[in-house]
Formats: sequence, structure tokens, C-alpha cells
Amino acid sequence: MPVFTQRLDAEQLNDDQLQQLKVQQEAGNYLSLDFDTRQRSRFKADTQSGITIGVDLPRTETLKSGCVLADTSGNLMQILAADQALTRVSTQGDDFALMKAAYHLGNRHVPLMITRSALFFEPDHVLSDMLVRLGVHVKDVNAPFEPETGAYQSGHAQGGHSHGSHSHSHSHSHDDHSHSHSH
Repeated sequence: MPVFTQRLDAEQLNDDQLQQLKVQQEAGNYLSLDFDTRQRSRFKADTQSGITIGVDLPRTETLKSGCVLADTSGNLMQILAADQALTRVSTQGDDFALMKAAYHLGNRHVPLMITRSALFFEPDHVLSDMLVRLGVHVKDVNAPFEPETGAYQSGHAQGGHSHGSHSHSHSHSHDDHSHSHSH
């Protein structure tokens, strides 16, 4: 089983490597992974063509759709975001209601994909009910999930090192109970 241990910067791939990825994609030799798997640095998976491979990366940020991995022999493997169950949040032109929905989901630390016309998150009926009460439309869909990474996450293109860290805790008081969050 080939094991891919290095993440490559897609912008630095040469023409031969890009051609290799194109041929592989046509043959189904790529990984289509859901968001939960793309957050892990170590896993085993099957390519679309049924070849089992291993991924053993140093601790890294979430693998984005289009990321390219390499093994010690120089073989490449492209990662694509798989369609998965999501909840789509939209309005009929009410930007303020969509902003309120984004605020309330963010306040609950929900991984959120933001597009120009909709928000997407992994299904949660409690959150869906809350959003309906806020006056927005919710709909179950299947789509690739690429949530926002956050303003404090370092970019891979920055040389692979961190440009800062963010840590804090805070408490919320809600009527008759209180709890705290740490991240």
C-alpha cells in the first residue's frame, strides 16, 4: 500500500506533474473525501478506482479540495472534496437575515461554508429549527463542503509555519445555567 507523507504546494507543480494528475483523474486515481476525513492527518482510504492508500502527514490544516500529496517515490495523489449531506441556508434577497444566520451559527462555533447567496453546514436539526425561527430558508442538499478556515489559521502557502496563534476562553450566561468554551 503506497503511503503519502508530503503535502505539495499546487502552485509549484511542474507541467509533467500537472499532466500526471490529469491522467490519474481520468483513470479515477484520486481521493474523494468528506470534510471529517480531510481534517485528519493519518488515515487509510480507497481511490475512486479502488486502490487502497495511506496518508501519514505531519500535523497540518484541513486538506482542501485540489490539494496534492506525494509519497517518497514522487508519486502524486490529488484530494477532492466529496459530496456530503449538508444544510443550505438561504433567503430571497434578505442579506440582513442571512448575516444574522451566519452570526448565530458562528456564535455556536459551527464549521460554515459561506457563498455569495447561501451558507452551508453539516446537518443538525436543532440549528435548522433555530434558523427557520430566524426567518431563513433551510434545505438538505448534497455538495462538497469547504468551510471557512478562520482568520487566525496560517496558510500553507506561507511556508508552512504559523504566523500567530489564538487562544482564549469565555463564558456565557443563559438564563438559569452557564457554561464556558475554550479553544
